[in-house]
Amino acid sequence: MKYHLHVFGCQMNEADAQRVGSELEKIGLTYTDHARDADVIVLDTCVVRQSAEDKAYSYITTLKPIKEKRPDTIITVMGCMVGVKSNGTLKKQFPWVDVFMAPSETAPLVNFMRQRESFALMAEETRHRHALQDGDILLPAHERGSLVAAHVPIVYGCSHACTFCIIPYRRGVERSRPIGQIAQEVRSLAEQGVKEVTLLGQIVDRYGRDFTDGPDLSDLLRVINDIDGIERIRFLTSHPNWMSDELLDTVAELPKVCEHIEVPVQAGDDEVLRNMKRGYTTADYRRLIEKIRAKLPGTSIATDIIVGFPGETAAQFQATYDLLEELKLDVAHLAKYSTRPGTVADRNLPDDVPEEEKERRWRVLNDQHERISDGINRRYQAQTVEVLVEDRHKGKWRGRTRTNKLVFFEDETTDRRGQLAQVKIEKTGPWSMIGTMSH
Repeated sequence: MKYHLHVFGCQMNEADAQRVGSELEKIGLTYTDHARDADVIVLDTCVVRQSAEDKAYSYITTLKPIKEKRPDTIITVMGCMVGVKSNGTLKKQFPWVDVFMAPSETAPLVNFMRQRESFALMAEETRHRHALQDGDILLPAHERGSLVAAHVPIVYGCSHACTFCIIPYRRGVERSRPIGQIAQEVRSLAEQGVKEVTLLGQIVDRYGRDFTDGPDLSDLLRVINDIDGIERIRFLTSHPNWMSDELLDTVAELPKVCEHIEVPVQAGDDEVLRNMKRGYTTADYRRLIEKIRAKLPGTSIATDIIVGFPGETAAQFQATYDLLEELKLDVAHLAKYSTRPGTVADRNLPDDVPEEEKERRWRVLNDQHERISDGINRRYQAQTVEVLVEDRHKGKWRGRTRTNKLVFFEDETTDRRGQLAQVKIEKTGPWSMIGTMSH
Protein backbone atom coordinates (compact mmCIF):
# COMPACT_ATOMS: atom_id res chain seq x y z
CA MET A 1 0.00 0.00 0.00
CA LYS A 2 1.11 3.55 -0.73
CA TYR A 3 0.83 7.05 0.72
CA HIS A 4 1.18 10.53 -0.76
CA LEU A 5 2.08 13.80 0.98
CA HIS A 6 1.27 17.25 -0.39
CA VAL A 7 2.67 20.17 1.60
CA PHE A 8 1.91 23.88 1.49
CA GLY A 9 3.74 26.47 3.56
CA CYS A 10 6.75 26.68 5.82
CA GLN A 11 9.60 24.42 6.89
CA MET A 12 7.60 23.45 9.99
CA ASN A 13 4.89 22.02 7.75
CA GLU A 14 7.52 20.10 5.80
CA ALA A 15 8.86 18.68 9.06
CA ASP A 16 5.35 17.81 10.27
CA ALA A 17 4.60 16.01 7.02
CA GLN A 18 7.86 14.12 7.28
CA ARG A 19 6.79 12.86 10.70
CA VAL A 20 3.48 11.67 9.29
CA GLY A 21 5.42 9.88 6.56
CA SER A 22 7.62 8.29 9.21
CA GLU A 23 4.60 6.86 11.03
CA LEU A 24 3.17 5.49 7.77
CA GLU A 25 6.54 3.94 6.83
CA LYS A 26 6.62 2.22 10.23
CA ILE A 27 3.22 0.70 9.49
CA GLY A 28 4.54 -0.60 6.17
CA LEU A 29 3.29 1.88 3.57
CA THR A 30 5.59 3.19 0.83
CA TYR A 31 5.68 6.66 -0.66
CA THR A 32 4.33 7.62 -4.10
CA ASP A 33 4.64 10.94 -5.92
CA HIS A 34 1.11 10.64 -7.30
CA ALA A 35 -2.06 11.11 -5.26
CA ARG A 36 -4.04 9.03 -7.74
CA ASP A 37 -1.92 5.96 -6.86
CA ALA A 38 -2.10 6.39 -3.08
CA ASP A 39 -4.17 4.49 -0.52
CA VAL A 40 -3.55 7.30 1.98
CA ILE A 41 -3.36 10.98 0.95
CA VAL A 42 -2.19 13.63 3.42
CA LEU A 43 -2.44 17.37 2.74
CA ASP A 44 -0.55 19.70 5.09
CA THR A 45 -2.03 23.19 4.89
CA CYS A 46 -0.92 26.78 5.47
CA VAL A 47 -3.09 29.84 6.16
CA VAL A 48 -0.41 32.45 6.90
CA ARG A 49 -1.53 34.31 3.77
CA GLN A 50 -4.75 34.19 1.79
CA SER A 51 -3.01 32.83 -1.30
CA ALA A 52 -1.79 29.78 0.64
CA GLU A 53 -5.26 29.16 2.08
CA ASP A 54 -6.82 29.41 -1.38
CA LYS A 55 -4.37 26.82 -2.73
CA ALA A 56 -5.25 24.44 0.08
CA TYR A 57 -9.00 24.76 -0.55
CA SER A 58 -8.43 24.18 -4.25
CA TYR A 59 -6.33 21.07 -3.67
CA ILE A 60 -8.87 19.54 -1.27
CA THR A 61 -11.49 19.96 -3.99
CA THR A 62 -9.33 18.03 -6.46
CA LEU A 63 -9.33 15.06 -4.08
CA LYS A 64 -13.11 14.61 -4.22
CA PRO A 65 -13.10 12.68 -7.55
CA ILE A 66 -10.39 10.36 -6.18
CA LYS A 67 -12.56 9.57 -3.16
CA GLU A 68 -15.60 9.00 -5.38
CA LYS A 69 -13.68 6.62 -7.64
CA ARG A 70 -11.90 4.79 -4.79
CA PRO A 71 -13.99 5.15 -1.58
CA ASP A 72 -11.44 3.20 0.51
CA THR A 73 -8.81 5.88 -0.04
CA ILE A 74 -8.07 7.63 3.27
CA ILE A 75 -7.86 11.39 2.85
CA THR A 76 -6.33 13.48 5.64
CA VAL A 77 -6.05 17.26 6.01
CA MET A 78 -3.72 18.65 8.66
CA GLY A 79 -1.90 21.85 9.55
CA CYS A 80 -2.88 25.43 10.22
CA MET A 81 -6.16 25.27 8.28
CA VAL A 82 -7.37 22.75 10.85
CA GLY A 83 -5.69 24.44 13.81
CA VAL A 84 -5.60 23.30 17.42
CA LYS A 85 -9.31 23.99 18.00
CA SER A 86 -11.17 22.41 15.10
CA ASN A 87 -14.90 23.22 15.28
CA GLY A 88 -16.24 20.77 12.71
CA THR A 89 -16.82 23.38 10.01
CA LEU A 90 -14.25 21.81 7.68
CA LYS A 91 -15.89 18.38 7.98
CA LYS A 92 -19.20 19.84 6.84
CA GLN A 93 -17.47 21.67 4.01
CA PHE A 94 -15.38 18.69 2.86
CA PRO A 95 -17.26 15.49 3.76
CA TRP A 96 -14.95 13.39 1.57
CA VAL A 97 -12.06 14.03 3.99
CA ASP A 98 -11.74 11.22 6.55
CA VAL A 99 -9.33 12.73 9.10
CA PHE A 100 -8.58 16.29 10.21
CA MET A 101 -5.41 16.75 12.28
CA ALA A 102 -3.99 19.73 14.15
CA PRO A 103 -0.46 20.88 13.29
CA SER A 104 2.31 18.47 14.33
CA GLU A 105 -0.12 15.65 15.14
CA THR A 106 0.03 12.12 13.74
CA ALA A 107 -2.08 10.05 16.14
CA PRO A 108 -5.55 10.74 14.64
CA LEU A 109 -4.54 9.31 11.25
CA VAL A 110 -2.71 6.32 12.72
CA ASN A 111 -5.64 5.53 15.02
CA PHE A 112 -8.12 5.84 12.14
CA MET A 113 -6.04 3.46 10.03
CA ARG A 114 -5.78 0.89 12.79
CA GLN A 115 -9.57 0.59 12.69
CA ARG A 116 -9.21 -0.74 9.14
CA GLU A 117 -8.41 -4.47 9.22
CA SER A 118 -6.04 -4.34 6.23
CA PHE A 119 -3.88 -1.63 7.82
CA ALA A 120 -3.95 -3.29 11.24
CA LEU A 121 -2.63 -6.54 9.75
CA MET A 122 0.06 -4.67 7.84
CA ALA A 123 1.16 -2.84 10.96
CA GLU A 124 1.46 -6.12 12.89
CA GLU A 125 3.48 -7.74 10.10
CA THR A 126 5.94 -4.85 9.90
CA ARG A 127 6.18 -4.06 13.63
CA HIS A 128 9.50 -5.84 14.07
CA ARG A 129 11.01 -4.86 10.72
CA HIS A 130 12.77 -1.77 12.07
CA ALA A 131 14.58 -1.59 15.40
CA LEU A 132 13.31 1.83 16.45
CA GLN A 133 13.56 3.75 19.71
CA ASP A 134 11.24 6.44 21.02
CA GLY A 135 11.97 9.64 19.13
CA ASP A 136 13.32 7.88 16.03
CA ILE A 137 12.11 9.08 12.67
CA LEU A 138 12.00 6.68 9.74
CA LEU A 139 12.58 8.43 6.43
CA PRO A 140 10.80 7.24 3.28
CA ALA A 141 12.71 4.36 1.70
CA HIS A 142 13.74 6.49 -1.29
CA GLU A 143 15.26 9.15 1.00
CA ARG A 144 17.25 6.90 3.33
CA GLY A 145 20.89 7.38 2.50
CA SER A 146 20.14 10.19 0.03
CA LEU A 147 18.44 12.96 2.02
CA VAL A 148 21.22 15.35 3.01
CA ALA A 149 19.42 18.14 4.91
CA ALA A 150 16.42 17.78 7.23
CA HIS A 151 14.29 20.04 9.45
CA VAL A 152 13.77 19.19 13.13
CA PRO A 153 11.09 21.03 15.15
CA ILE A 154 12.25 21.99 18.64
CA VAL A 155 9.51 24.49 19.64
CA TYR A 156 5.87 24.06 18.68
CA GLY A 157 3.41 26.95 18.67
CA CYS A 158 4.02 30.55 19.70
CA SER A 159 2.91 32.81 22.56
CA HIS A 160 4.22 36.13 21.24
CA ALA A 161 1.11 37.07 19.21
CA CYS A 162 2.29 39.69 16.72
CA THR A 163 -0.84 41.49 15.57
CA PHE A 164 -0.54 40.24 11.97
CA CYS A 165 0.15 36.58 12.77
CA ILE A 166 -2.34 33.70 12.83
CA ILE A 167 0.19 31.10 14.09
CA PRO A 168 -0.57 31.34 17.84
CA TYR A 169 -4.27 30.78 17.10
CA ARG A 170 -3.65 27.81 14.80
CA ARG A 171 -0.58 26.14 16.34
CA GLY A 172 -1.27 26.88 19.99
CA VAL A 173 0.92 28.14 22.79
CA GLU A 174 4.67 27.77 22.82
CA ARG A 175 5.83 24.22 23.72
CA SER A 176 9.47 23.08 23.74
CA ARG A 177 10.31 19.45 22.99
CA PRO A 178 12.50 17.56 25.50
CA ILE A 179 16.18 17.81 24.66
CA GLY A 180 16.64 14.03 24.75
CA GLN A 181 13.81 13.47 22.27
CA ILE A 182 15.30 15.99 19.86
CA ALA A 183 18.77 14.48 20.17
CA GLN A 184 17.45 10.97 19.50
CA GLU A 185 15.63 12.20 16.40
CA VAL A 186 18.81 13.83 15.10
CA ARG A 187 20.80 10.64 15.77
CA SER A 188 18.29 8.58 13.82
CA LEU A 189 18.46 11.05 10.92
CA ALA A 190 22.25 10.89 10.94
CA GLU A 191 22.12 7.08 10.84
CA GLN A 192 19.97 7.38 7.68
CA GLY A 193 22.48 9.63 5.91
CA VAL A 194 21.37 13.15 6.90
CA LYS A 195 24.36 15.51 7.21
CA GLU A 196 22.65 18.82 8.07
CA VAL A 197 19.79 19.63 10.43
CA THR A 198 17.88 22.87 10.80
CA LEU A 199 16.27 23.33 14.22
CA LEU A 200 12.87 24.95 13.89
CA GLY A 201 10.71 27.18 16.05
CA GLN A 202 8.40 30.09 15.44
CA ILE A 203 10.73 31.91 17.83
CA VAL A 204 13.52 29.38 17.98
CA ASP A 205 15.62 31.42 20.46
CA ARG A 206 12.93 30.85 23.09
CA TYR A 207 13.61 27.10 23.18
CA GLY A 208 13.38 25.83 26.75
CA ARG A 209 11.91 28.98 28.27
CA ASP A 210 8.71 27.08 29.06
CA PHE A 211 10.76 24.63 31.18
CA THR A 212 11.62 25.32 34.82
CA ASP A 213 15.41 25.63 35.07
CA GLY A 214 15.68 23.58 31.88
CA PRO A 215 18.05 23.73 28.90
CA ASP A 216 18.08 26.63 26.46
CA LEU A 217 18.97 26.80 22.76
CA SER A 218 22.69 27.10 23.51
CA ASP A 219 22.55 23.89 25.56
CA LEU A 220 20.69 22.11 22.78
CA LEU A 221 23.17 23.27 20.13
CA ARG A 222 26.04 21.83 22.18
CA VAL A 223 24.28 18.46 22.39
CA ILE A 224 23.54 18.33 18.67
CA ASN A 225 27.08 19.47 17.85
CA ASP A 226 28.41 16.27 19.49
CA ILE A 227 26.28 13.86 17.43
CA ASP A 228 28.36 11.77 15.03
CA GLY A 229 27.46 12.03 11.35
CA ILE A 230 26.00 15.53 11.52
CA GLU A 231 28.22 18.00 9.66
CA ARG A 232 26.19 21.19 9.90
CA ILE A 233 23.57 22.74 12.18
CA ARG A 234 21.26 25.70 11.47
CA PHE A 235 18.35 27.20 13.41
CA LEU A 236 15.42 29.46 12.53
CA THR A 237 13.55 31.69 12.97
CA SER A 238 15.04 34.06 15.55
CA HIS A 239 13.43 37.14 17.11
CA PRO A 240 15.39 40.34 17.85
CA ASN A 241 14.26 40.35 21.49
CA TRP A 242 15.54 36.86 22.21
CA MET A 243 18.87 36.65 20.37
CA SER A 244 21.23 36.80 23.33
CA ASP A 245 24.97 37.34 23.59
CA GLU A 246 25.24 33.78 24.94
CA LEU A 247 23.56 32.37 21.86
CA LEU A 248 25.82 34.31 19.49
CA ASP A 249 28.87 33.21 21.47
CA THR A 250 27.68 29.60 21.19
CA VAL A 251 27.34 29.91 17.41
CA ALA A 252 30.89 31.27 17.26
CA GLU A 253 32.18 28.49 19.53
CA LEU A 254 30.65 25.37 17.98
CA PRO A 255 32.26 24.19 14.72
CA LYS A 256 29.14 22.58 13.25
CA VAL A 257 26.80 25.55 13.76
CA CYS A 258 26.71 27.57 10.53
CA GLU A 259 27.35 31.28 10.16
CA HIS A 260 23.85 32.14 9.04
CA ILE A 261 21.27 34.01 11.12
CA GLU A 262 17.60 34.56 10.26
CA VAL A 263 16.22 37.44 12.31
CA PRO A 264 13.15 39.25 10.89
CA VAL A 265 12.72 42.98 11.27
CA GLN A 266 9.31 43.07 9.46
CA ALA A 267 9.33 46.89 9.01
CA GLY A 268 11.72 49.82 9.18
CA ASP A 269 9.46 52.28 10.99
CA ASP A 270 8.92 52.35 14.75
CA GLU A 271 5.20 53.19 14.61
CA VAL A 272 4.56 50.27 12.27
CA LEU A 273 6.60 48.00 14.56
CA ARG A 274 4.47 49.11 17.54
CA ASN A 275 1.29 48.40 15.58
CA MET A 276 2.72 44.98 14.76
CA LYS A 277 3.50 44.42 18.47
CA ARG A 278 7.05 43.39 17.67
CA GLY A 279 8.55 44.72 20.91
CA TYR A 280 11.66 46.49 19.59
CA THR A 281 12.65 49.61 17.67
CA THR A 282 14.65 50.07 14.49
CA ALA A 283 17.52 51.33 16.66
CA ASP A 284 17.39 48.05 18.62
CA TYR A 285 17.51 46.10 15.38
CA ARG A 286 20.48 48.10 14.08
CA ARG A 287 22.40 47.41 17.28
CA LEU A 288 21.60 43.70 17.00
CA ILE A 289 22.89 43.48 13.42
CA GLU A 290 26.04 45.33 14.49
CA LYS A 291 26.52 42.86 17.35
CA ILE A 292 25.98 39.81 15.10
CA ARG A 293 28.58 41.05 12.65
CA ALA A 294 31.05 41.81 15.43
CA LYS A 295 30.72 38.40 17.07
CA LEU A 296 30.35 36.40 13.81
CA PRO A 297 32.48 38.08 11.12
CA GLY A 298 31.45 37.02 7.64
CA THR A 299 28.09 35.66 8.73
CA SER A 300 25.10 35.95 6.42
CA ILE A 301 21.91 37.51 7.76
CA ALA A 302 18.36 37.02 6.49
CA THR A 303 15.30 39.07 7.40
CA ASP A 304 11.54 39.14 6.74
CA ILE A 305 9.64 42.22 5.56
CA ILE A 306 5.88 42.85 5.33
CA VAL A 307 4.83 45.65 2.98
CA GLY A 308 1.44 47.33 3.11
CA PHE A 309 0.72 46.71 6.79
CA PRO A 310 -2.42 48.61 7.88
CA GLY A 311 -1.72 52.32 8.09
CA GLU A 312 1.73 52.11 6.49
CA THR A 313 2.35 55.46 4.79
CA ALA A 314 4.65 56.17 1.87
CA ALA A 315 7.14 57.73 4.30
CA GLN A 316 7.05 54.66 6.55
CA PHE A 317 7.65 52.38 3.59
CA GLN A 318 10.57 54.59 2.59
CA ALA A 319 12.00 54.10 6.08
CA THR A 320 11.96 50.34 5.50
CA TYR A 321 13.72 50.82 2.16
CA ASP A 322 16.32 53.04 3.80
CA LEU A 323 16.94 50.56 6.62
CA LEU A 324 17.57 47.73 4.17
CA GLU A 325 19.80 49.98 2.08
CA GLU A 326 21.83 50.80 5.18
CA LEU A 327 22.14 47.28 6.61
CA LYS A 328 22.63 45.42 3.32
CA LEU A 329 21.42 42.04 4.54
CA ASP A 330 22.04 38.90 2.50
CA VAL A 331 18.41 37.80 2.16
CA ALA A 332 15.09 39.61 2.49
CA HIS A 333 11.99 37.42 2.45
CA LEU A 334 9.26 39.77 1.23
CA ALA A 335 5.50 39.48 1.71
CA LYS A 336 2.50 41.68 1.00
CA TYR A 337 0.28 42.07 4.05
CA SER A 338 -2.71 39.76 3.98
CA THR A 339 -5.36 40.14 6.66
CA ARG A 340 -5.96 36.96 8.67
CA PRO A 341 -9.37 36.56 10.30
CA GLY A 342 -9.09 36.42 14.08
CA THR A 343 -5.82 38.30 14.44
CA VAL A 344 -5.53 41.56 16.37
CA ALA A 345 -4.75 43.46 13.17
CA ASP A 346 -7.86 42.05 11.50
CA ARG A 347 -10.04 43.12 14.43
CA ASN A 348 -8.56 46.55 15.07
CA LEU A 349 -6.67 47.83 12.02
CA PRO A 350 -8.31 48.47 8.64
CA ASP A 351 -6.51 46.92 5.65
CA ASP A 352 -6.23 50.34 4.02
CA VAL A 353 -3.22 50.04 1.69
CA PRO A 354 -4.53 49.30 -1.83
CA GLU A 355 -3.45 46.00 -3.35
CA GLU A 356 -1.76 47.70 -6.30
CA GLU A 357 0.29 49.82 -3.89
CA LYS A 358 1.29 46.72 -1.93
CA GLU A 359 2.43 45.18 -5.21
CA ARG A 360 4.41 48.29 -6.13
CA ARG A 361 6.17 48.39 -2.77
CA TRP A 362 6.95 44.68 -2.99
CA ARG A 363 8.55 45.15 -6.41
CA VAL A 364 10.59 48.13 -5.22
CA LEU A 365 12.03 46.08 -2.35
CA ASN A 366 12.53 43.03 -4.54
CA ASP A 367 14.59 45.07 -7.02
CA GLN A 368 16.58 46.52 -4.13
CA HIS A 369 17.16 43.06 -2.63
CA GLU A 370 18.33 41.68 -5.98
CA ARG A 371 20.85 44.50 -6.31
CA ILE A 372 22.15 44.18 -2.73
CA SER A 373 22.35 40.39 -2.87
CA ASP A 374 24.18 40.54 -6.21
CA GLY A 375 26.75 42.89 -4.69
CA ILE A 376 27.27 40.68 -1.63
CA ASN A 377 27.68 37.53 -3.73
CA ARG A 378 30.26 39.19 -5.98
CA ARG A 379 32.62 39.11 -3.02
CA TYR A 380 32.77 35.34 -3.45
CA GLN A 381 34.20 35.65 -6.98
CA ALA A 382 37.38 33.52 -7.34
CA GLN A 383 37.10 32.33 -3.71
CA THR A 384 37.09 28.64 -2.77
CA VAL A 385 34.15 27.77 -0.52
CA GLU A 386 32.99 24.66 1.30
CA VAL A 387 29.75 23.31 -0.18
CA LEU A 388 27.60 20.56 1.33
CA VAL A 389 26.28 18.80 -1.75
CA GLU A 390 22.54 18.07 -1.55
CA ASP A 391 21.56 16.72 -4.96
CA ARG A 392 21.95 16.91 -8.72
CA HIS A 393 20.01 19.52 -10.73
CA LYS A 394 20.02 19.89 -14.51
CA GLY A 395 23.35 18.16 -14.91
CA LYS A 396 25.11 20.03 -12.09
CA TRP A 397 25.68 19.25 -8.44
CA ARG A 398 23.82 21.60 -6.12
CA GLY A 399 24.60 22.52 -2.53
CA ARG A 400 25.03 25.34 -0.04
CA THR A 401 27.87 27.11 1.72
CA ARG A 402 27.96 27.47 5.49
CA THR A 403 26.50 30.96 4.94
CA ASN A 404 23.56 29.38 3.05
CA LYS A 405 24.61 30.52 -0.43
CA LEU A 406 23.33 28.27 -3.22
CA VAL A 407 26.15 26.89 -5.39
CA PHE A 408 26.12 24.80 -8.58
CA PHE A 409 29.15 22.97 -9.95
CA GLU A 410 30.04 20.26 -12.45
CA ASP A 411 31.85 17.05 -11.59
CA GLU A 412 31.18 13.85 -13.51
CA THR A 413 33.75 11.67 -11.78
CA THR A 414 31.85 10.54 -8.70
CA ASP A 415 28.68 10.77 -6.61
CA ARG A 416 29.07 13.92 -4.50
CA ARG A 417 25.75 13.75 -2.63
CA GLY A 418 26.28 14.35 1.09
CA GLN A 419 29.93 15.30 0.68
CA LEU A 420 31.69 18.52 1.65
CA ALA A 421 33.18 19.81 -1.60
CA GLN A 422 35.69 22.59 -2.09
CA VAL A 423 34.37 24.73 -4.96
CA LYS A 424 36.04 27.69 -6.61
CA ILE A 425 33.44 30.32 -7.51
CA GLU A 426 33.62 31.43 -11.16
CA LYS A 427 30.29 33.19 -11.64
CA THR A 428 28.00 34.94 -9.19
CA GLY A 429 24.44 36.25 -9.27
CA PRO A 430 21.87 37.49 -6.77
CA TRP A 431 20.30 34.08 -6.14
CA SER A 432 23.09 31.54 -6.76
CA MET A 433 26.70 31.00 -7.77
CA ILE A 434 28.48 28.65 -10.17
CA GLY A 435 31.93 27.13 -9.68
CA THR A 436 34.27 24.23 -10.32
CA MET A 437 35.69 21.58 -8.03
CA SER A 438 38.96 22.60 -6.43
CA HIS A 439 41.23 19.55 -6.41
